[in-house]
Amino acid sequence: MARLIAALVRHGDYHQLADTPSAHQPWPLNSAGETQAQEGAQGLHDLIARNDWTLLPSIDSSRMLRAWQTAVIFADRLADLAASTPCIESHDELAERGVGCLANLTRAQIEAVLHQDPRVSDPPADWKMDSHYRLPLQGAESLLEAGERVAVHLAQCMAALPRESNDSVKVFVGHGAAFRHAAYHLGVLGIEQLAQLSMHHCRPILIEYLSGGQWRHVGGEWKLRPESSQFTD
Repeated sequence: MARLIAALVRHGDYHQLADTPSAHQPWPLNSAGETQAQEGAQGLHDLIARNDWTLLPSIDSSRMLRAWQTAVIFADRLADLAASTPCIESHDELAERGVGCLANLTRAQIEAVLHQDPRVSDPPADWKMDSHYRLPLQGAESLLEAGERVAVHLAQCMAALPRESNDSVKVFVGHGAAFRHAAYHLGVLGIEQLAQLSMHHCRPILIEYLSGGQWRHVGGEWKLRPESSQFTD
């Protein structure tokens, strides 16, 4: 039976505000991010060509500008592998973890807001990396909740694809923490691995959608996270 493979691509580096936990920042790729996207797209192009896989022309992307720009670069480089011109479809479901009404405040500002609110407790010291913790204000979600949202999108998209005579690849462009936590929900990573691993910018992780709705990691390397690092996205 032909295989269905999802290529998960973390966007390239971008003009990120310093010490600002919200991954819903609207800023574009920087020059390093553009180079990362070009190199990552070339690597995926070579892998698909080498394995004689079929590239599905629809690329799913987060609505964040940095993700869309990354998807455009991938679409341009992969165009000669697709039966029709690749198109990009943007989806809210592929966004990184949202911090709701605290979006685009610095960590210090967020903690000050919570400290001044008599309804809530101060967050734990490691709240940015705690997969279970949700900031207790309007619109926020935990990392695991964001991952579940992404996992549902991946599963629904892949389940709807026909199994052609040839192995097929569909590209998804989004955010590192949400993709990792989605991988946990899909059974690809264990809960203890979430704080240990990150994703390289624009270097795809390949996971195969198996019959019966199971998944397995079939390509690409996770990035080992230094013990002292914090999640950004």
